[in-house]
Amino acid sequence: MTIFSKIIAGDIPSYKIAENDKFIAFLDIMPLRRGHVLVVPKTEVDNLFDVPDDYLSELLVFAKPIAKAIERSFDCNRCGVSVVGIEVPHAHVHLIPINDANDLNFVQPKLKYTGEEMEEIRQLIISNIKG
Repeated sequence: MTIFSKIIAGDIPSYKIAENDKFIAFLDIMPLRRGHVLVVPKTEVDNLFDVPDDYLSELLVFAKPIAKAIERSFDCNRCGVSVVGIEVPHAHVHLIPINDANDLNFVQPKLKYTGEEMEEIRQLIISNIKG
């Protein structure tokens, strides 16, 4: 069972942004930028392109209002999307507020926030989700 499956099951706490029957979105605890969100299918599959077609096609539709909320919440040019899939063997996409391509560079140092700061970031994004 991956760490993401444990988050989905509620065994590990997370800063949840949104959830439905197929996906969950929560803040990355080792973010590249303030507002870095992970979108994870509830089906435990290692490689994104091995995810069942119905999940794969719905993933971006689920992520879209979250990405738009990220853009409204943070000073950025857009919400970048990245699929890396190396650190956790459970398919997922990263939604990251970016101003240039280097903001998606995963070898740069990760940020650290307190629990209170993470909760503030979570509430800010949630407050900007529309329909």
